[in-house]
Amino acid sequence: MVEALAEALGAEVVQTHTSWVLIAKDVVYKIKKPVNFGFLDYSTLEKRKENCEREVFLNRRFCKGIYLGVVPISYVNGSYLIENDSKVVEYAVKMRRIPQEKLLVNMLSSVSEEQIRSIARHIAKFHREAEIRNEFGKLEVMKFNTDENFEQTKKYIGITIDRKDYQFIVDKTEAFYKRYAELFNKRIKEGRIRDGHGDLRLEHVAFLEEGICIFDCIEFNERFRCGDVINDMCFLSMELDFYGKSELSRAYEDEYKSFSMDEDFDIFLPFFKCYRAYVRGKVNSFLLDDPNYQQKEQAKAMAQKLFKLSAHYAHLIPA
Repeated sequence: MVEALAEALGAEVVQTHTSWVLIAKDVVYKIKKPVNFGFLDYSTLEKRKENCEREVFLNRRFCKGIYLGVVPISYVNGSYLIENDSKVVEYAVKMRRIPQEKLLVNMLSSVSEEQIRSIARHIAKFHREAEIRNEFGKLEVMKFNTDENFEQTKKYIGITIDRKDYQFIVDKTEAFYKRYAELFNKRIKEGRIRDGHGDLRLEHVAFLEEGICIFDCIEFNERFRCGDVINDMCFLSMELDFYGKSELSRAYEDEYKSFSMDEDFDIFLPFFKCYRAYVRGKVNSFLLDDPNYQQKEQAKAMAQKLFKLSAHYAHLIPA
């Protein structure tokens, strides 16, 4: 199906572990794979349609002009037809194509500090207006996430993460929970737990003529999308650090802190950056077990670098 549609559209196909992305001249179609990873379930046509609709709804909060809607795919007389609802066999998210040169990840050599500060204001404003989701701010919810990370990465000790770094990050995380348990409740009372983005990475931010566009938020699992606003925003500054742009990272964080007037910002920032770098290290480590993934050495090197960055942040977590 995907190959036939791509040929008919003259589109390039980019494949992830969850989707096929058909990139045509002016539009993009994103088709979800029929997979079930536990934390993500696209196993039935109904679930794929629901997640397509949720993806469009959630992402329009950040970027109104990019997500055009959900379109059907039909199989008619031996051919697959997109945006045809006569004999529906699949659904796709239809998006306006974003030029690659407009993505922040491709602008790191030229982006200005003021542009980075404008992103911080954009995200802080969104967080201020986003839906409050207090249930995701509880300490035990965050601890479930970090415990899951540590359990899932034990097998990579000595491969992508040093045993000493692993234990240090675990110990600092546990100590943080013990010392600052009451601050988690304080942040709930202050309304700092919001329905956010969940995957706020450099490749998901674009500077378009109509303004800043942030896209591709997590629609498939609320636990990964909802939570403390610092946990949401700092994914971007962690990635700026990773690419050696710490001066931009500091500008971004300073502007967000100033705009959000968050008095506990400096306490939570290194903790959540440690968590975000660890998650990325884990995801890259998973690629080593994927028989279809060809660039394993690159994934291993990235995971090692990300885990080192996580350990660096762990050293900054207040004792």
